[in-house]
Amino acid sequence: MEHIVYLALGSNMGNRLANLKAAIANLTPQMAVKKKSSVYETPPWGFKEQDAFLNQVIEAETYLEPEALIAHLKRLEMALGRVPSFQNGPRLIDMDILFFDDMIIDTSPLVIPHPRLQERAFVLVPLNDIAPDFVHPFLRKSVSELLDGLDRSEIKLYEGK
Repeated sequence: MEHIVYLALGSNMGNRLANLKAAIANLTPQMAVKKKSSVYETPPWGFKEQDAFLNQVIEAETYLEPEALIAHLKRLEMALGRVPSFQNGPRLIDMDILFFDDMIIDTSPLVIPHPRLQERAFVLVPLNDIAPDFVHPFLRKSVSELLDGLDRSEIKLYEGK
């Protein structure tokens, strides 16, 4: 069975744009990318003393179940060069599951929908590019409604090459 998933990608080390592109290119064959948001440059969140991030959201189809998907993403992060760090610290690549179909999962270590996405304009702005009408299965608000109350002033469309 094919599942529709939304993934948030972020990078603030090295060639940030190349890191995002490499992550997307390496999702196959387990995932087929259907839509990609624009890339946005965003200030760091949580830990402020680090470089700005590039963030992007993709929609993909996968045959993997949620637990297998998170394991695949974590393996891929390591293969692309991510080194374990502290929470909200700098990272070469970060891939988070935002939504998996309309499932609500709350197990350790997997929480879907992503538990803080409604607070994070750096996730909702790119998600709104590709899925403004997707309804959060727990909060019962669309992506565009979730974004309405957030400050987006520091989130800039990335024009770099």
